[in-house]
This record gives sequence, structure tokens and C-alpha cells, in this order.
Amino acid sequence: MAEGEDMQTFSSIMDALVRISTSMKNMEKELLCPVCQEMYKQPLVLPCTHNVCQACAREVLGQQGYVGHGGDPSSEPTSPASTPSTRSPRLSRRTLPKPDRLDRLLKSGFGTYPGRKRGALHPQVIMFPCPACQGDVELGERGLAGLFRNLTLERVVERYRQSVSVGGAILCQLCKPPPLEATKGCTECRATFCNECFKLFHPWGTQKAQHEPTLPTLSFRPKGLMCPDHKEEVTHYCKTCQRLVCQLCRVRRTHSGHKITPVLSAYQALKDKLTKSLTYILGNQDTVQTQICELEETVRHTEVSGQQAKEEVSQLVRGLGAVLEEKRASLLQAIEECQQERLARLSTQIQEHRSLLDGSGLVGYAQEVLKETDQPCFVQAAKQLHNRITRATEALQMFRPAASSSFRHCQLDVGREMKLLTELNFLRVPEAPVIDTQRTFAYDQIFLCWRLPPHSPPAWHYTIEFRRTDVPAQPGPTRWQRREEVRGTSALLENPDTGSVYVLRVRGCNKAGYGEYSEDVHLHTPPAPVLHFFLDGRWGTSRERLAISKDQRAVRSVPGLPLLLAAERLLTGCHLSVDVVLGDVAVTQGRSYWACAVDPASYLVKVGVGLESKLQESFQGAPDVISPRYDPDSGHDSGAEDATVEALPPFAFLTIGMGKILLGAGASSNAGLTGRDGPAASCTVPLPPRLGICLDYERGRVSFLDAVSFRGLLECPLDCSGPVCPAFCFIGGGAVQLQEPVGTKPERKVTIGGFAKLD
Repeated sequence: MAEGEDMQTFSSIMDALVRISTSMKNMEKELLCPVCQEMYKQPLVLPCTHNVCQACAREVLGQQGYVGHGGDPSSEPTSPASTPSTRSPRLSRRTLPKPDRLDRLLKSGFGTYPGRKRGALHPQVIMFPCPACQGDVELGERGLAGLFRNLTLERVVERYRQSVSVGGAILCQLCKPPPLEATKGCTECRATFCNECFKLFHPWGTQKAQHEPTLPTLSFRPKGLMCPDHKEEVTHYCKTCQRLVCQLCRVRRTHSGHKITPVLSAYQALKDKLTKSLTYILGNQDTVQTQICELEETVRHTEVSGQQAKEEVSQLVRGLGAVLEEKRASLLQAIEECQQERLARLSTQIQEHRSLLDGSGLVGYAQEVLKETDQPCFVQAAKQLHNRITRATEALQMFRPAASSSFRHCQLDVGREMKLLTELNFLRVPEAPVIDTQRTFAYDQIFLCWRLPPHSPPAWHYTIEFRRTDVPAQPGPTRWQRREEVRGTSALLENPDTGSVYVLRVRGCNKAGYGEYSEDVHLHTPPAPVLHFFLDGRWGTSRERLAISKDQRAVRSVPGLPLLLAAERLLTGCHLSVDVVLGDVAVTQGRSYWACAVDPASYLVKVGVGLESKLQESFQGAPDVISPRYDPDSGHDSGAEDATVEALPPFAFLTIGMGKILLGAGASSNAGLTGRDGPAASCTVPLPPRLGICLDYERGRVSFLDAVSFRGLLECPLDCSGPVCPAFCFIGGGAVQLQEPVGTKPERKVTIGGFAKLD
């Protein structure tokens, strides 16, 4: 039993050692310098938090052309032989300045003092190319001398070396060959010694005899982390600079106003964070293994997909080659046929000319015919011969080859094709669309408009995703509503919920796949159902001054000469009429919303609602808006100031003039064409592009909104004892345009490339 337990214990210990050894070996890649690809030796921490060997850093700076910035003034002698007596003899011959001369130099302004650096007015900034992040980091004026050594990393490297070199002994560095095994180490001398060499280099009665021996090691480190600027032990951590500082650094201007904490606090905070993160990783090893399996499966799919892509490209290129070869054969055949035809015509012409030579062919035959003495027979034979001779003579006089020897008409212009072949590349997915916020808005429906960036590949169709943001979040991933295969660059989203906020995004798709989503755009829907109506100019006076558009959705007031004459008599009194246009729909229940745009150049326009009966009664006559007894709140001009019971106003108007909106201190001061309290308690705000009016009939309230941002401007009470209709009043020139419902817009289809596009 005892032997079995011992064997089991020994086996468990060996398994633990094997696991530790395996983990240490797997950690080796974390301990390699990115420059020399060897274990770190005196690693320095760069400002980008990466590490590099000190010797490698010096070499990199030398390659970059920085000379004299790679030294480390805090470095110690690398061996006992590196003592002041063995250094350059020039140092021993260098004389120090006398104290009185030094005082004179300091008093005269020479030398260095706080705030001044010796040398150039603009000190050189040293840039170091980090091999890990492939970026340039700034080292400051001191170069590598201003960097900290990563002592923790040195200790990890030393433990790793000891774990992988089991049974390997550390040898004495001062013994004559063959060296003995080292038994001691000296941090001050930065060397390992055997017993004899340690006594030899640390004789009694000298300063070296006070050196404390340590265990032999391959890497010697200072006892503590020292500040590279002041050679003091670091005691604090600057959160602003994310750098360890000493006591002298704290009082310098470099860290004035920074958040500085003791090293102990920074140590505990970072250790807690690192422990928490490491605990989370170790507690989710199953997840890590699952993701590793998924990545390995992705690697296999990548290999298969890459091979398939190679085969497809090869097949397509071979297809292009086959088409080119077929085209080459057909073109060569056409040239061959043209060549044979020309050669045949030229050969015939040559034969005809050869027959004109003396004694041969046609000439010889003509000579023999001329010997004929029988006149009838000569005439019979010479008639046809004369025609042939005539044609031969004309050909001889007007000689030209029967065919051209040039084949310029067979030349090919392959510039366009070569450009296409040169630009032949893989298909790219469409870039993220850009939503046109000037044309995108929400009214009775949501109208979404977008465009592709200038150099983006084309998209065959688009996908629109939208969701409400004002609903409680549900567990799990965010759920989007989606509309697939949208043609064109605009779309309508029907039946949105009122008083909601929608977020929308778009992405394009082509043969290469789906592209990136556009930036999210947030749209506020109207707070109530949209009221559809047209303008009706049958009520009010001077209707000839109101010009209503054909679609009855816009109106313009043209004051003309009467208003100018009235303005001239303004000091003696004038009667300015109010031009009114009403909507052709009256509201008797529920909530309604509509929007309009007022021309910023309008002189005075009032937009609002009122009781239909009061509006018809008030504007049948010619009211005097200058008269102190005129008060549209009561609906008539009968001295309503004496009333003791304040009733709800029959009108609710928002006053707009010269690009401004007049807002009173309360709802009552703006419920009508004029306010009783005067303009003293009023203020103005800029006119938005569109105004929104929301009528709550049951509550008897009217709200005026910025129809773009749906920011509230004014809320007024209203007498809703009867039908209420929209109203627009003009004093002087002005124009109003009702916002057209999105659902009534005709969609014009334009066919481009076989696809129907909505314009």
C-alpha cells in the first residue's frame, strides 16, 4: 500500500513538472526580442509598452542615423575588469575646471540651469521604429537613456532559462579555461565567480570586500527600479503620463497638475485588474477551446475556399484565353482571304500586261489580223479586237494596281481592351452608403434616401434595417426589422408608430456579397397621426391678394399698392386687413398633426388653429388690427377686456416674421393674433425649416414644434367646443407651403441596366 501511494505521489509530481515545463516552453514566444528573435537581454520598455533588448535598440538607432543617443548612463560595468583605471587614458589626463572659473561661468550666464538645455535651440526629437507595432515612437531628447528597464521581464526570462536547462551549471566568468562551476555572484561586479576567483577579486581591506555575494545567475539587475532622469528610486506613478516617477519628478513642472499616486496603489490596482482578467480567462477555458476549434474549422474552410477561388480564376482566365484564341483565328482567316483575293486580282492584271508585249498575246494576235486582206473578213474580226485593244490602251495610259498592298484596314485598336485587362481585378463589395439627411425625413411615412460614395463599386440592390430605440431592451442581440432587395436609392417605410424614434441603416449588395452598413440615422416620427388637407381660400377678405397653388398646398400673399399706401398713412392711422386661408378639413376628435414651411422673408405670418365658427365670424369683415379694441381672443371687436370670466381662447396662433418666431411668456400671450401683455414679456427664436402643429382635441391643447428635431416651441390652450380647422393669416407679403405627405408622392421608375430604379 505504501509503495503504491508513493508511486502515485511520484507520478502526480512528474505530471505537474511536465505541465509546468510545457507551459514554460509554450511561453517562449513571449520572451523573444522582436529584433534579434532571441531571449531578452536587458529589455527596455518603449513608450508604446513593447519591449526590446538594449543592444538591439542601440543597433536600430544606429541604423536610423542617430549617433550618440543609444548609450545608457545608468549602465554599470559588465565585468570586474571594467574599472576607471582601465578606461581611456584621455579621461585621466582631462583637467577639471577650477572652482573660481566655474563660478564666473555660472554668473555670466553660461552653462546649464533649470529650463535651459545646452545645445541647439530646438532639441532633436528621437523617433524609434518599434518592430512590434510597426509604428514610430518618440523617445524624447535623451533617447534610450530615458527608458526604464523591464526588470520583471528579466526575472521571467531567468526563470525560464533555469526551467529549460535542467542540470546545466553556471560557470565562473573569471576562471582560466576550463572554467569551474560558479558558486557566487556579485551584483556590483555583474559577474559570477567560483570561490577562489571571488576571494581574488574581493580582497580584504578594499572597497570591493564590502560587496555582498548572491547566488550565481546569468542576468544581473539593479536592486530596484531607478528613475532614468534623476537616478532615484521610483516611488510614485503618474496616471496622466502613465509613467513611474521619483520624488524629484513630482516637484518638476513636467508633472504639475497630473494625477500622481503612490506605487503601492498603482501596484495593487494593476495587480487586481490583471488577476481579475486572468481569472476570467482561466475560468472560460472551455470557451477558449471552442473558439480554437472554430478557428481551426475556419482555417480548413479558408484553405478549401481559397483553392476553389484559384480554380475559378484559372478557369475564367482560360476562358478568356480561349475567346482570344478563337478571335485570333477568325481575324487571321479574314486577313488570309483578303490577301488571296488581292493576289488573284494582281495576277490577272499582270497577265493582261504581259499580253501587251511585242509578239505575244493580244499584240501578236492583232499583228496577224492586220495581215488580213479580205475586207469583209477583216471587219468581222477586227471589231471585237479593236474593243480589246482600246481597253488595253486605256489601262496602259491610266495605270494603277488592281489591289493595294497595304493592310492598314486590318489593324486592331486594343487600347480599350488592354485597359480593361489591366484593370481586371476581383469584385469588391459596395462601400457603406451615405444617407442623405437633407432628403430623409419622417412624416406620415418614413422616406429614406441614400447614395454610394463616388468610387464605390455598384450595388445590385440594397438592404434596409430599422428598429425603434424607445422600446425596452430585450435580452439577447438587438433585433432589426429588415427589407431585402430594395432597388434604387430611396425607399418608403410605411405605417411607422407615432411619437417614436427610429434608427435606420442601409447596406449594398452585389455579386461579391454584402458591403458595410451606413452610419445609423435617427428619425423622430410625428407625435400624432398626420392630418391630410388642402387650402381653402373662400373665407376672409381681399382674397384677390392670396395666390393659392394648383395643388392647393401652397399659398402666397401679395400685398400690392394698398399696403404701401397704408404704410404711408401709418402715423395718421390706417386699417390693415388680415388675409386668411383655412384648411378644408375640420377636426372634431382625437389627435392630429401637420407640418408646413414658412418663407423666411415673410413680413408677418400666423400659423395655427381655431374654431371654424369663430374664424368665419371674425374674418367676414375688415378688422382693424391697429385698433386698441381689436382682440381676436374673443372672436369679435366688442371690448372683451371688461369680461370677468376668462374663457378658453378660440384661436391659437404662432407668430412668424422676418425669419423669427415670437414666443410669449405664457400660452395666453400667444393665443391669438396679438397679445394683451404686449411684447415686453416676449422673446424670439430662429425660424426652423419646417413647423409642426399638434392638436389634441380632447385635452384642448395645441403644441407648436420644430418639425425637424420635434423640439417643442409653444403649447397653448384652445376652445374645442366645436370643429377646429387649420388657419393661416398674412399681414403683408408672405408664403406658406404645406408639407406633402410621403405616401402621395408618385414614384417614377427609371430602368437602368435591366433593373427598375425609383427616382
